[in-house]
Amino acid sequence: MTIGSIGADTTQSQAAASRTSLSDNYDTFLVLLTAQLQNQDPLAPMDSTQFTQQLVQFSQVEQQIRTNEQLEGLVGQYQAASAGAALSYLGKDAIIEANETYLAGGEANWAYNLEGSANALTIQVKDRSGRVVYETTTQPRTEGEHLFTWDGKKADGTTAPDGVYTVSINATNAEGEDIASTVTVRERIMGVDFSGTTPVVITPSGQRGLDKIRSVLDNG
Repeated sequence: MTIGSIGADTTQSQAAASRTSLSDNYDTFLVLLTAQLQNQDPLAPMDSTQFTQQLVQFSQVEQQIRTNEQLEGLVGQYQAASAGAALSYLGKDAIIEANETYLAGGEANWAYNLEGSANALTIQVKDRSGRVVYETTTQPRTEGEHLFTWDGKKADGTTAPDGVYTVSINATNAEGEDIASTVTVRERIMGVDFSGTTPVVITPSGQRGLDKIRSVLDNG
């Protein structure tokens, strides 16, 4: 499969099916119209307005099908451009909006951005099963972006095995109201998966959608 054809086969077949159905229906309509005209009562001819309205409706449907075909073409071009962009990211580090990252060599890093200064802040690290393995309340609470590094030490003092871990941020102001936050990670793009309708990049933590990539860094 070529890059340009990603996700396009289905939409093209749908457009072709719609056009074939319209053509068949139009041929049937003309046959019925001819039969009606041949068998109408000369003293009480049928109202031609009805025929005109039906012809206009067929024309509108045909225009809609053409519009859909053009939109499908634009979608195909966008998908091809996305695929090209994804391939250009191979081997580079990217800043990705995500809560999970990979613990390796006793270190995992997240960056969290608070939309306001917090009166209370709790950061939890969870494993793949959703169990909290580490928790802290001593990280920076001021508005803006901060780096959180976890050394892999669990709450019970043991060392967590390498793997994917998720961070959750719970920040509240003096009134106890939640403060919105976003989390990003820096990961190496190791591959690109084209099996879906849109390409996704592969990092040590798994697959990432292109819409989650905030920036791509030059490792050189």
